[in-house]
Amino acid sequence: MVALSLHSVVPVRAEAREGAEQLTQMLFGETCVVLEQQPRWMRIRLDLDGQEGWVDRKMIAPMTQQEAADYMAAYARAAQVVFPVAYAVSENNGQTIPLTAGTRLPHYEDGRFEVLGVAFRIDPTMVAHQPLSLDLQTLQQTVRFFLNVPYLWGGKNALGMDCSGFTQIVMSLFGKPLLRNASEQATQGQAITHLSEAQAGDLVFFDHEDGRISHVGIVLDSERVIHCSGRVKVEKLDQTGIYSVEQGDYTHHLVQIRRV
Repeated sequence: MVALSLHSVVPVRAEAREGAEQLTQMLFGETCVVLEQQPRWMRIRLDLDGQEGWVDRKMIAPMTQQEAADYMAAYARAAQVVFPVAYAVSENNGQTIPLTAGTRLPHYEDGRFEVLGVAFRIDPTMVAHQPLSLDLQTLQQTVRFFLNVPYLWGGKNALGMDCSGFTQIVMSLFGKPLLRNASEQATQGQAITHLSEAQAGDLVFFDHEDGRISHVGIVLDSERVIHCSGRVKVEKLDQTGIYSVEQGDYTHHLVQIRRV
């Protein structure tokens, strides 16, 4: 069975209980395959990046096979919300729903989109019909709206993101699909041997002490990175890693650079 989220953000948890670890989130309109059902919970696999976990079953809506086929065809061509938060208004009941960056809008045209026969209106200045151009100027203009979004484990919305949720959402706006976790993202794209060769939009990966990749950020230039650690912020970057002016020391050790 295929289902989709009709809420702004739906937590995807490691276990079928409210207090369980949040692994990731589903944004409005995202689809999933239902793998297992309980009276209150469903175990799902996200179509976007293959992540699996448990969601409260009242927060997702099952679709028929025909609905799923039609919807997913439109979803693949959908426009995207490009600002951290935009508001859509249902033409069905007039209710407003906040939509976070990266949310896809199927059947979008001139400030209107449709999900399973329900039409919504949205400010067209908040929406991109096509992926943004990945260059330094556009990247800087885009990521500045995310500055100071707080860190949230498993988050990928404007009220809380983790490091890989931030990179996944931002890079999706440029038409670059990423897997969900930093260690998975480190398997994508082309390896860059030295920071001097890096370009705006390249991903930089870091470890702490155990050698495993545990953090990711986005290169602005060979001396700056934007990443989510405590909050989304811009910090100094060199071949050693991220240097925090606030702490007066290196906080993350650079281990890999990749171009997706």
